[in-house]
Amino acid sequence: MGTQTIRISADSTCDLSPALVSRYHIAIAPLQVIVAGKPYLDGVEIDPDRLFSMVEKSGKLGSTTAVNFEEYLSFFRAQRQDFDAVIHFTISSEMSSCFQNACAAAAELENVYVIDSRNLSTGIGQLVLDAAEMAEAGTDPREIVRRLEEKKAKLDVSFVLDTLEYLRRGGRCSTVAALGANLLRLKPCIQVTEGAMGVGKKYRGSLEDSFLHYVRDKLAQPETVDPGRIFITHSGVDPVLVEKVKTAVQACVPFREIYDTRAGCTISNHCGPNCLGILFYRK
Repeated sequence: MGTQTIRISADSTCDLSPALVSRYHIAIAPLQVIVAGKPYLDGVEIDPDRLFSMVEKSGKLGSTTAVNFEEYLSFFRAQRQDFDAVIHFTISSEMSSCFQNACAAAAELENVYVIDSRNLSTGIGQLVLDAAEMAEAGTDPREIVRRLEEKKAKLDVSFVLDTLEYLRRGGRCSTVAALGANLLRLKPCIQVTEGAMGVGKKYRGSLEDSFLHYVRDKLAQPETVDPGRIFITHSGVDPVLVEKVKTAVQACVPFREIYDTRAGCTISNHCGPNCLGILFYRK
């Protein structure tokens, strides 16, 4: 019997660039973004720039809804027509019902494996690319799932916010709301820990100073960092500033791969514009 063909898929919250999605043949299940009462498919019918523009005009924050059971069932069936197995990654079950819905749909089919990333954005993307590389190498799907269930605990995922307004209005991070209005002068680091978002260090000063200080803090112990791959993911930061962040990253740890990716609508809707994070593995 030959090697099984495996489709790697993920929710749109993985924030992988179109180039990476194409290169690794990733299937994407889009969440819905609802703006002014109208639903749009994340990354298909709406992009973050349009989202920010609509929010600014209406003064009302958009909202996001999980991929539902029927949508997942249809999505998985389509993938299974062409592949022997599907391995799907969802945003953290602490943040959305995507994982629960995907598991219910997967239970209706054979050889569909669902992994709760316990993460968001390119934290999920890291797992997705690892799975795609293993699938290309002919690794058995169960072994891919086993390895990544172990590896996801090593992810270091955080981002620095320029504005708290989106998280506060979205009610997504109660700890942020609890910090009170005095924080509006600061740029807090949001860290994903055990599947949930919490507030880490708070930076003072310009956006550039805050980002560079944050990078040096996160990569201060290079011996603990896996130098394989890092994502610099942002919600529309000035490219000149992103380049400076990239230079700072390289000065701290000589990563073999550095990807600059733009956060999709689901993530951007909660973090607002000018948010940036670095997402990598610890050893």
